[in-house]
Amino acid sequence: MPYTILLVDDDKEFRSEFRDYLDEYEIVEASSGEEALRILAKPNEIDLVILDVMMPGMRGTEVLKRMKKMEPRLGIIILTGYSSKDVAIEALKGRADEYLEKPFPIAKAKELIVNLLESKNGETDVSALDIKGKIEKIKRFVERNCYKRIGLNDAAVAVCLSPKYLSRIFRQITGKSFSSYRLNIKIGKAKELLRDTGMNVSQISERLGYENAESFIRQFKQHTSKTPTAYRGGKGPKIGRKRARRK
Repeated sequence: MPYTILLVDDDKEFRSEFRDYLDEYEIVEASSGEEALRILAKPNEIDLVILDVMMPGMRGTEVLKRMKKMEPRLGIIILTGYSSKDVAIEALKGRADEYLEKPFPIAKAKELIVNLLESKNGETDVSALDIKGKIEKIKRFVERNCYKRIGLNDAAVAVCLSPKYLSRIFRQITGKSFSSYRLNIKIGKAKELLRDTGMNVSQISERLGYENAESFIRQFKQHTSKTPTAYRGGKGPKIGRKRARRK
């Protein structure tokens, strides 16, 4: 499944732009440090925090210190719109993992995010992985990019293998073809969206990267023997189906 990033910034437009550029991640938004701390205080699946320094209320560097106290191993990237070496030093003293100055190239931000997430989650350089390690990396790659149109070539590039060799070795190790594994992940995510959201079939098909709803419906039915609408009808929340037994 995709990594989850907590984006803490009081600029709503910036948060929206950030979400658009990094749609391969699940983005949780907070408009203040106080709100971000409340999110982290509850059960969560946050993998990384991107935290602006200059916000109303609690200063970002103070929020950073409190976050590190709550979650010592949590990766945190500090943002600032002000060119200041002092701010950078303060952030690094507060144990920020990385530092970005606004405006920043999106490619640089993505590189920092990928490197930090992989280091925090124990992932190593792909060149150091054996073949089984590369297959596990591919499986994570597919899960985290289930909302995109990815193919065997994209996966092969991620682990520095030829598509033909990856196709053969993936089947040998997992017992499934790459396309079959990818479809299983997409259908699993479709079931979650049908069960847990109010998105309609067209919205879900678009979210999952299908060219049209008809293709999505056809694949879903082939995989589950039900249409998405029929699946939702049988899986939605049921209230009052069983009456309490009277004493």
